[in-house]
Amino acid sequence: MSGLLGKKIGMTSIFDENGKNIPCTVIEAGPCIVTQVRTKEVDGYEAIQLAFEEKKEKHTTKAMQGHFKKAKTTPKRFVAEFTRFEEKKQYGDVLTVDVFVEGEFIDVVGTSKGKGFQGVVKRYNFKGVNDATHGQHNRLRAPGSIGASSYPSRVFKGMRMAGRMGGNRVKLINLKVVKIIPEKNVIVVKGAIPGPNNSYVKIERWS
Repeated sequence: MSGLLGKKIGMTSIFDENGKNIPCTVIEAGPCIVTQVRTKEVDGYEAIQLAFEEKKEKHTTKAMQGHFKKAKTTPKRFVAEFTRFEEKKQYGDVLTVDVFVEGEFIDVVGTSKGKGFQGVVKRYNFKGVNDATHGQHNRLRAPGSIGASSYPSRVFKGMRMAGRMGGNRVKLINLKVVKIIPEKNVIVVKGAIPGPNNSYVKIERWS
């Protein structure tokens, strides 16, 4: 598996050869630099660490400054590891969108938009009571019963109730690469990917 780190720019649409309008997401992918190479002898597993996008040195801890200096590069904002990388890489190697080809399928990992504290109607698509008559008052979006009284005398774990929604790690698989623009480090994929604009994503390519 190989891949890149990138940033979601936004969405657009592209017409294919049949004139069909395809919704697409534009991702700024790379250039990424190799900042660490993990080996079985030292770390117990094989992986490479990639870093993406410049970051001011004054906003970087001393430990991370030393980490990036080992790879002879400036501090970066987004760092992630890739296991089972196809090719052997060394400290300081630079990867660009050239690792992808148009027409192949990739996986994209991102963090979904946070929705805050939400009720059961928005969070789990509950219907509520559906009827405001027969003495029902202010119950249209209520969760209803959550458990029996005498037994089990508690609420089971995993009960669908109100709570924090969104802000989760989401992985979308088999997204088609529609277009690659190497001079702008841009990759265009079919469909939507998780997260708001300017959020960081991890793009994985399976061999």
